[in-house]
Amino acid sequence: MELAKVIGNLISTQKVSSLEGVKFMIVQPLNENLESVGEAAIATDATHQAGIGELVFIESGREAAMALPQVFNPSDLSIIGIVDDVYV
Repeated sequence: MELAKVIGNLISTQKVSSLEGVKFMIVQPLNENLESVGEAAIATDATHQAGIGELVFIESGREAAMALPQVFNPSDLSIIGIVDDVYV
């Protein structure tokens, strides 16, 4: 699990059927000091509630796909939670 900030939306007119109804968001990974690290990436939104500017948890790999309603899907990165507060 990693922290990330939602920095945008991605609109797709055609999707694999297992991703129908799933939102795509652009996320920027963050370090423990909430500073940007690495490149932005596209993530599916398993929470269905993430919005631009929000701090979120992201998960990659098979766990990302398992967070969605249809577990047999091609997702490599998913938003799995919305962060309320961070104390370092």
